[in-house]
Amino acid sequence: MSNTNKKIILTGDRPSGRLHLGHYIGSLQNRVKLQDSYQQYIMIADVQALTDNFEHPEKITQSVYDVTLDYLSVGIKPDVSTIFIQSQIPELTELTVYYLNLVNLGRLERNPTVKAEIQQKGFGEGIPAGFFCYPVSQAADITIFQAELVPVGDDQVPMIEQTNEIVRRFNRIYQTDCLKECKAHLSHASRLVGIDGKAKASKSLNNAIYLSDSPEEVRQKVFQMYTDPNHLKVSDPGTVEGNVVFAYLDAFHKDKEEVENLKDHYRKGGLGDVTIKKLLNETLQELIGEFRERRESINKDDLKEILVEGTRNARVKAMETIEMVRDAIGLNYFK
Repeated sequence: MSNTNKKIILTGDRPSGRLHLGHYIGSLQNRVKLQDSYQQYIMIADVQALTDNFEHPEKITQSVYDVTLDYLSVGIKPDVSTIFIQSQIPELTELTVYYLNLVNLGRLERNPTVKAEIQQKGFGEGIPAGFFCYPVSQAADITIFQAELVPVGDDQVPMIEQTNEIVRRFNRIYQTDCLKECKAHLSHASRLVGIDGKAKASKSLNNAIYLSDSPEEVRQKVFQMYTDPNHLKVSDPGTVEGNVVFAYLDAFHKDKEEVENLKDHYRKGGLGDVTIKKLLNETLQELIGEFRERRESINKDDLKEILVEGTRNARVKAMETIEMVRDAIGLNYFK
């Protein structure tokens, strides 16, 4: 199948640190599976990351290369998937400005994803305007590449809905069909809990296992994992629900039948936490070992060229769309 006949997917991450197993189970493994069947654009959303890291831009600039290395380590192929940097596509900024005229403040305030993130980040009354308006920027990211599918978790569905509202309003006002609506491509994987059993695995909470962790770091984090505080002796019956070790075995151990048998054994008693942690450590060492082997084979000097080439290719598509948008609005004065 040629690229021109493939459906377009837009996906990406904010580069505010290294990627972890929560990213892998939630989106990265899907990107690897989808890249040969779809025309995939993977955006490193550095502008979006600056909305809540604007005082520490150095954190973002370094993370751009760290995230790219993580992508390559899990098996994303830069000659198949287009990896690009958001800030280096000026057409995205232009399209965002046009879209801001199509959304009112009340609609942004009602977006449940934004409301939840504002509360999580503790902005209070000091919400940066850039952060408040990032759903509009995200709509520009999606539509400028004519993306038909956007892989997201269920918490991001409101962003897709708002993107389609903007598309419909733009096409209706300017009597055009140059912009496409998109669909959410939901991951079947649940969010990965943090190793402490609290909330989700997160960089900010320092409770994640990173794709670039060393074997010893992985082992230490596994053996720190929260299990069942009432499972004091091997012979005691244990609780599987809320047990982080079993949550990770569910997510990463290949033999699902073995995991179910272990759960039954644990519930009855006679299975110790050390035994299941050893199994999880072996499971994660094998998985992350594959990532580590790829990572070590990558010439770090090639990262810049991969990003330059990917961004160049992404901009060609962005320029095509922005020309149609300017034509629709009537802003192509010098044609």
